[in-house]
Amino acid sequence: MGVDYYRALLVDRNASDEELKRAYRKLAMKWHPDKNPNNKTHAEAKFKQISEAYDVLSDPQKRADYDRYGGVRMKAQAPSPPSGGDSYFSFYSRSADDIFAELFGSSTRFGNVGGGAAAASTFPRSTYDDIFGAFRSSGHGGSSAAALKATPIEQNLWCSLEELYTGTTKKMKISRDVFDQSGRTVTVHEILRIEVKPGWKKGTKITFQEKGNEKTGTVPADLVFTIVEKDHNVFRRESNDLVVTHKITLSEALTGYTARVTTIDGRTLRIPIDRVINPSYEAVVKGEGMPLPKDPSKRGNLRIKFIVKFPSKLTQEQKNGVKRFL
Repeated sequence: MGVDYYRALLVDRNASDEELKRAYRKLAMKWHPDKNPNNKTHAEAKFKQISEAYDVLSDPQKRADYDRYGGVRMKAQAPSPPSGGDSYFSFYSRSADDIFAELFGSSTRFGNVGGGAAAASTFPRSTYDDIFGAFRSSGHGGSSAAALKATPIEQNLWCSLEELYTGTTKKMKISRDVFDQSGRTVTVHEILRIEVKPGWKKGTKITFQEKGNEKTGTVPADLVFTIVEKDHNVFRRESNDLVVTHKITLSEALTGYTARVTTIDGRTLRIPIDRVINPSYEAVVKGEGMPLPKDPSKRGNLRIKFIVKFPSKLTQEQKNGVKRFL
């Protein structure tokens, strides 16, 4: 099944020619790529879709065929051709820029639908200024911020250190208001899948474009999720390194110590330390930290810091022994 052309233009199935024309004009001005310089790829796709819908529904024969067969390229309900192959037809024939030029008062081709300098050079100067003058910033000649877009909606996405170590998929349910095919506002529910990559850091942003509420005269807001890292009961993250703290006795600090660390993915590491451990010393195990976001096959380091527990008091015999030892 192809695109629902009535839904694309936000009209009902009994819309008159004038209603179709008004709907197309409104949506074409909203989605023209020149009006959406920061979201051009998506805008161009929407612009072409509404142009295609108008081209079909504004032509009585095409509209009748569409209402009968119900798709852009549906198998025709006609006898098979002599070759035995399937018979197909396509509704869409005119380019989006031709339709736009026709509806906005010029028969000149608009050139590349993407707009920009090429568009300005092929569209009549006076018509171009009339249509897009409101979209250009005063005195700068660049693309305008007059293409109103709602302020982004930001939400925290809490992740455990384990999830950021291995990567995970988060599913977020959202509800938002959209226009149905008759132009009324309805609430829809949607599940967004967020692929959290190994090594992502707090502050990483994931953007779903135009997933906010649809409102007349504005482009829906982007929905932005920001990674927030939950505290871990063993490790602390510092950039791509993992830091763990061990408490050891003075005897262990002076005579040797073997650190045992259970990694986030469940392995047990034994790190023997045969040097005197002073309070500022830290042992470094290379490649046992967090995955690097740009290359998860590589990792930061594991850093072991020590807290040396000094005895609160010593007997005279112990004091004499320490003096002899040192």
